[in-house]
Formats: sequence, C-alpha cells, structure tokens
Amino acid sequence: MTGIRLTAPAPGWAIDADVVVVGSGVAGLTAALRCAAAGLDTVVVTKARLDDGSTRWAQGGIAAALGEGDTPEQHLDDTLVAGAGLCDEEAVRTLVTEGPDAVRRLITTGAHFDTTDSGEIALTREGGHHRRRIAHAGGDATGAEISRALVEAVREAALHTIENALVLDLLTDAEGRTAGVSLHVMGEGQHDGVGAVRAPSVVLATGGMGQIFSATTNPSVSTGDGVALALRAGAEVSDLEFVQFHPTVLFLGADSEGQQPLVSEAVRGEGAHLVDGDGVRFMAGQHELAELAPRDIVAKAITRRMHEHGTEHMYLDARHFGARMWEQRFPTILAACRAHGIDPVTEPVPVAPAAHYASGGVRTDLRGRTTVPGLYACGEVACTGVHGANRLASNSLLEGLVFAERIAADIAETRPPRTAPAGAPRTGPPVPLLAPEARTAIQRTMTRGAGVLRSAGSLATAAEELEALHREAAAEADGARGAKAVVPGVEAWEVTNLLLVSRVLVAAARDREETRGCHWREDRPDRDDVHGRRHLVVRIAPDRTPVVHRTETAAFPPVRPSD
Repeated sequence: MTGIRLTAPAPGWAIDADVVVVGSGVAGLTAALRCAAAGLDTVVVTKARLDDGSTRWAQGGIAAALGEGDTPEQHLDDTLVAGAGLCDEEAVRTLVTEGPDAVRRLITTGAHFDTTDSGEIALTREGGHHRRRIAHAGGDATGAEISRALVEAVREAALHTIENALVLDLLTDAEGRTAGVSLHVMGEGQHDGVGAVRAPSVVLATGGMGQIFSATTNPSVSTGDGVALALRAGAEVSDLEFVQFHPTVLFLGADSEGQQPLVSEAVRGEGAHLVDGDGVRFMAGQHELAELAPRDIVAKAITRRMHEHGTEHMYLDARHFGARMWEQRFPTILAACRAHGIDPVTEPVPVAPAAHYASGGVRTDLRGRTTVPGLYACGEVACTGVHGANRLASNSLLEGLVFAERIAADIAETRPPRTAPAGAPRTGPPVPLLAPEARTAIQRTMTRGAGVLRSAGSLATAAEELEALHREAAAEADGARGAKAVVPGVEAWEVTNLLLVSRVLVAAARDREETRGCHWREDRPDRDDVHGRRHLVVRIAPDRTPVVHRTETAAFPPVRPSD
C-alpha cells in the first residue's frame, strides 16, 4: 500500500455491504446484478445518474460469434491481429468463448437487439472484423438500449444505489485488504458530503479517461477516477500508453473541446467511404480491409492525409445510402450531424480522430482481481489483456459483460468477511489538489504531446509541463508564496485524478520507443518485436512518482496481490 490519499474531509457517514460496485455502465451493472442474484448485499455507486456512463454512448454494437458460419476461433483471430502482438491469448479466448452466451443472458435481462425479417439477430461489420458479428439495437443506439435494460433490471431488483457520487479512495483493513471506499455525494439525497461504503469487495467499473484530452468521444464524467484510485491504493496499471483514437469523430472545428459526436464505425461497415477534400478514396490499397482496417491503421491514414493536404479533417461519404437507410439504420448519427448543420444524405461528413478508448488500465487476472486483495476491475478501467495494443471494434461491451460475470462469480465463491477499515499509514501529507482551471492546461498538454502523433520531444515537453503543474499544486498546498490552498471539491478532485493518470500515461509512452497499435511514435515509426513486444507495468512510488517496469516477455504477467 502506498498510503497516498486525496485531500478530503473524513467520512461523515457510512453504510455497510458485501460488495460495492463503482460505476453504472454495462460492466458495473452486470457485476452488481450478478452479485445481488448470488445473495450478496450489493451497493452501486455512480458519478452521475445510473444511465449517464459511457455505455449509453456506444453506437456500433457488441461483437460476438452469433452468426451462421462464425466461430469464437475466428473472432479470436481478428482480436489478436488488432492487438498487434500484445493480447493475452487466454484472456481473448475467454472473451470470445463465453461472449455469445453472455450476450444471450443480456437479452434475457431485457435488452432488445435489432432483428432480421426472419427473427434472427441482425449483424453488421466493423473495422478489423472479417465477418458480420456486431449485434446492434435501435440502428445505432446499442449502448442506450443496453443501459436501459440494465438500469431497469437494477431498479426492479431494488439494489441500493448511490447516484451523483464521486469515489475518492480505497479503504483498507489492518491487513491491507480492501475494506470499502470513501466517496463524496453531490446534492440532495439520503447521503450528502463525504462518506464511506464499507465492504470487503470493491469492483471498479468507472469507465475511461478520455477527458485527459481536449477532444474526446467520452462523456464529461470520464476523468480516470478508477485508475487514479487504484494507483493511489498501490495497484498496478498496464499498457496505459495505448489510447485508441476513433478515426471518425464529427469535426466541429479545430478549437472544439470536450465530448465530440461519434460517427460509428458501423457506417463504414455498411459501405461508407473515407475521402479527402478532392473526393479521392485513400484507404484502398493501404490495407486489405480498406476503410474497415483496424482503428489504429485508419486513424493514422486519416492523420497522414490531413498532414499531406494541410487540412484539419477528412470526409466520410455515405450519400449513396439514401435518406431511408440513414433514417432507419443510423438515426442517432443523422440527428447529431443535422444538429451541427451537416446533412449526410446530401453531403460528405467532416471527420477527424479523437480520443476514444483506453486499451490499458488497472491490471487484472481472468477473474478481474487486481494486485490489491479484494479490489476488482472490469470494463474500460481494467486491463485484462484482451485488447493488447489496440482494441478490436465492439469488443468493449463484450469485455464488460464477460469479465463482470466472472468477477461476480469469484466474489460469490470466496465471500470474504467484512472487516473494519483501518487508518491508512501515510508516507506524507495528502495529495495536493489542483485548481479546477488546471483541467484545460492538462488537456492541451496531453493533446499536443501525447495525442495521435507522439515523439520523444513531444512526450518530454508534456512530462515537463505536467510535472510543473504537480510542483505548483504542492507549493500551493504548502502555502508557498502566500498561495491559498485549493479547497477540496469535485472539480479539484477530478482534475487531480486527470493529472495523475496523465503523468503515468506519458511515463509509459516515453518508455515505449516504437510504434505499435494505437501508440504512434513519429520518431520511431516501426514495430520492434525484439524489444517492444513487452508489457509496461506502472506503479506509483510512495514519493508519488510513476515507476515503469517492462516485462521480460510478451506474456501478460500473472497478477499477484501486493504485500
């Protein structure tokens, strides 16, 4: 244990449970429902409303070998290729083998997928897939439908939920084992202010960290809180340098910041073409799958073409779909485009890459266990070894389903006893908080230095700027130069989490001196399978500096609880 904690008031209230699940996307709610079904007293904590996580923004669908002629082995092959040599094959095999039945259980829970005239699940293709295996709902509203079904199931089961609550830090007992979480509840309700949920099992399902960049498809709540909590608790994270930039995000202008509208890969799966300003298709000949190449390849091709033409975006041309197909198959995307003055029925859609998905995260084993006893992670916050250096399209919802069920099964089997949280030994004062206005500085630093294109120089500059922010926060906390310390609060805690996650990501990206998957080093354009086919594992030292360890082989290292 590091003994590192955020600066926050002591908990003023507490409730007890067997399990606390942090997050309300597909991973969190699936884990909570399965734990509750096993008779475990389960509490769900979520940062906004139950349906406000990243899951409801998922457009394309959920990948599984459900179609005639498709097999888990074929799904495995496509996943391994996309992962660029760093997937853990056992984890992928678990995903693709258990995935189809997990989707069927999701349907039993109440999710309604689009069907063909014969009543079979309608399947489409996305980048990196050699077969149609993407199940979708509402045309392009798959995440919203999955979220609706799971939220209704949670409410029908009368699970204890705490909404509008930002998780702060992990609580541990005298033996260093998980004993719950501290959290801050915003607004009115049964609980308010800083409190605690005391439980021997904590499941992190907090989603992504896309808000470390200026432009992202992630909602505003995706500030890396779960990764930051795990790091402060002494857990290991892995492969955080592999941030997937979605190739086709609606371009709203060079200065646009925050959450940007996604134009699903399924649009290309149905036959849309990527073209430049002259109307020339540029993916043909670059990859056997052309526009449906893995996302890292498409994002690089778009960025390269933008540089060649001196432009800030490319175009996605699907005018040949016609109005009927746009309205029936992609109603959400059509509405988003038209809301911004673009009609994809009659004109090409301007697109550019934006931060989308963290392939790395808190390192887990196949049961979702982290290196901290009693702490689990699933969904985007976790690194199970499934995604390697680049996530295959629509594997994210499936990963959340499969590994959430595995976590619930492990907790139900072990049923650890409740223990009292102990005062955490501190190695120094609490983590100094950043002022909320530092958020923009972090995002711009990360976008410039650790975005789609990276180099030793850009990463070094990013590291220097982030460390300067870290030093300034420490100085203000110490009252240096007469500065007033930042008052604890949601915005300050969020931006402090953003800084920690950014520092770790940049440290890993500097260490990976090659181009692999969605990590693109301009100064190191080639893959180095001799030295680079390794995983980077990072911990936070007691002095709060990231410590990067490179594995000796490409094998995903076993997860062993820390001392």
